[in-house]
Amino acid sequence: MTKTYTGGCQCGAIRFRVSGKIKDSSICHCRMCQKAFGAYYAPLVSVRGADFEWTRGERKRFRSSNFVERGFCGDCGTPLTYEAPDGMAIAAGAFDDPSAFPPMVQFGIEGKIDFVDHLHELPGHRTEEDAQAAPFLLELVSHQHPDHETRAWPPKELR
Repeated sequence: MTKTYTGGCQCGAIRFRVSGKIKDSSICHCRMCQKAFGAYYAPLVSVRGADFEWTRGERKRFRSSNFVERGFCGDCGTPLTYEAPDGMAIAAGAFDDPSAFPPMVQFGIEGKIDFVDHLHELPGHRTEEDAQAAPFLLELVSHQHPDHETRAWPPKELR
């Protein structure tokens, strides 16, 4: 039985579907990936060898080097792809269930920021624990696309 995975951008303008075996999940620490994701590293899932299709919308692309294009949502800015001559990788967080893709390898470790290895040592808090300092959190209504397929998005009440 073929496994199918879905995902998309934060606003729901772009959606995708991947069917088949996905075996390469990584983190890249290079400075180019840090900038593209606005983060300490880029978690990526290769879709080489799998059946991939865009099911809604069209990504915009930025040529970040002579070989690589980076895809993103032109509406909400969500990073979506790393596209190189050897194949395409999808941002792990863009999948509806990113926990299905634990990283297996790290790349670009020359750009790795030292404290990244110690993030798990920091104190952790649930979002609602910060409500006293930021009371708006108790009334927060997400406009983010849900982590499943929808026939249309956004719903009428958000348009």
